[in-house]
Amino acid sequence: MDKKRILVTGGTGFIGYNVVKQLAALGHEVIVYDAFINFIGREGGYVDYLKHRLKEISGLATIVRGDIRDSEYFLQTLKKYQPQVIIQLAAIPISSASNKFVKEALEINLDGIVSILKAIGAVNFVERIVYASSSFVYGNFQYSPADENHPTAPIDVYGATKIAGENLIRGFGARFGVPYTIIRPSAVYGPTGSNRAVSQILAEQAARGQNLTLNNGGDTYLDFTFVEDTAQGFVKAALTDNALNEIFNITRGEARTIQEYANILQQYFPNLKITEINDDEKRPKRGALSINKAKEKINYTPQFSLEDGVKKYAEFLKEFYGQCPRQSA
Repeated sequence: MDKKRILVTGGTGFIGYNVVKQLAALGHEVIVYDAFINFIGREGGYVDYLKHRLKEISGLATIVRGDIRDSEYFLQTLKKYQPQVIIQLAAIPISSASNKFVKEALEINLDGIVSILKAIGAVNFVERIVYASSSFVYGNFQYSPADENHPTAPIDVYGATKIAGENLIRGFGARFGVPYTIIRPSAVYGPTGSNRAVSQILAEQAARGQNLTLNNGGDTYLDFTFVEDTAQGFVKAALTDNALNEIFNITRGEARTIQEYANILQQYFPNLKITEINDDEKRPKRGALSINKAKEKINYTPQFSLEDGVKKYAEFLKEFYGQCPRQSA
């Protein structure tokens, strides 16, 4: 495989730094472009986790501090490093934050994409862009497993910005001949997750010795995907010719309930009780996503069952909290 120069926006983020590690392990030259902005709040543990991520990728990548909304600086960075591939992960990364910070969500998740596309249009060396979308573009699942042809009908700001970003990427690619790949992840979890997704909240409650709090009985089905598997999908999409101008679900490919996730956590943090609360936040009805297309076209092969992933996540939290204890949220 030819070695590539690859720029990863949001490369110190949860998914991003795992992508960087995998690319570097394959011998590719990696440039990280990241604004180091946290929209989740102190309780997400962003600062502590960021330090851990930076330590792990130190020496593996060139790190540039920059905001994708800054068109001029992004273009300067592009011209300086001349990457053949761009992996676009910079975004407000979760539904609740996008719904709260609507202005910023539009600026980053949409204006940022326009900034990147304008810069690509001004140079002649970018061979493809890989875009991080979301399973939230499907809205309420009409069938499960949902394949890439499932209707897109987002029900919140986050999903709406992601489908709009997809359309911008596809329209630009068609007009200017820049190949793209669109990735739709789902329910990503694992070490250094700091977006306050339900997987992080429950895992950190367990690590702190707190009772696990399930919303509405924990009967919601999600396609929980360990972050290293998600990163594998992005890497293969960035390097495989069969990925050009395609959309892929990159998930575990099976639906498990939040209750099941909590039960597995209890195996590693015993004596914890599970309590229930009512949560009125509107979320799409979800389930499993089909990953057959990704398996066939890019040889995507998820390695972690929910049991395997939670085990590795629990081990990380036990070690991390021993080294870097934080106050309960």
